[in-house]
Amino acid sequence: MKNILRMTHQRELILEELGNCHNHPTADALYERIKKKLPRISLATVYRNLEILSEAGMIRKLEISGRQKRFDKEVEQHDHIFCVQCRRIDDIKFDQSRIISLEEDQSQGYKISGCRIEFFGICSKCQAKNKKIQKNEKDCTEGCTGDCIKDNAKKSSKKKSKRKKRKLNERQRKVLEVLATSDNICVNRDIAAATSLDPKQISCQLTALKKKGFITSPIRCQYKITKAGKAAL
Repeated sequence: MKNILRMTHQRELILEELGNCHNHPTADALYERIKKKLPRISLATVYRNLEILSEAGMIRKLEISGRQKRFDKEVEQHDHIFCVQCRRIDDIKFDQSRIISLEEDQSQGYKISGCRIEFFGICSKCQAKNKKIQKNEKDCTEGCTGDCIKDNAKKSSKKKSKRKKRKLNERQRKVLEVLATSDNICVNRDIAAATSLDPKQISCQLTALKKKGFITSPIRCQYKITKAGKAAL
């Protein structure tokens, strides 16, 4: 399939940007990078081409413990380690000959084709951050100067600001209402048919709704509204 896959400009750019990333990006993160060079590209197009490139064996699709899909330019066999705190993923390589293989009577009738090892823990950056938080909490307990009250007030103000950002504008509400009342919506085509928005406007609103947590990442170019999205209507 590698030989017959048509390499479009969009796919070339996706491969280029994925090669420049060393943090196993999500489709959303990759889209933010790509649209700086190709402003008219939609998030759905990025998703669709990532799936095509993955099926062609030109990139790897990572589904770490059922979390949001990440993508990797390195297709050679290797495994990963995942930070449960910041969601960072790093490559690891080790001697897989040490892995114990299943005996025939243990395989439950499966024909084994491979094995994937996944490690998880807390990365070095998060460990350092945690130590700093623990130290600040200890210092505050031993001799509070009132600064913690100011910090809490700032945090409260930021939360209020975030709540304001989560409010819907009229275009976002239209898109969300379509997703709430219909099943199996195919991103631009069906939403455009149900609203007065053009495809470019729809793509912008979908990206904003995804960032606010009101819709999920598309599967086969189809979005679904979340509980938070339903509550916002």
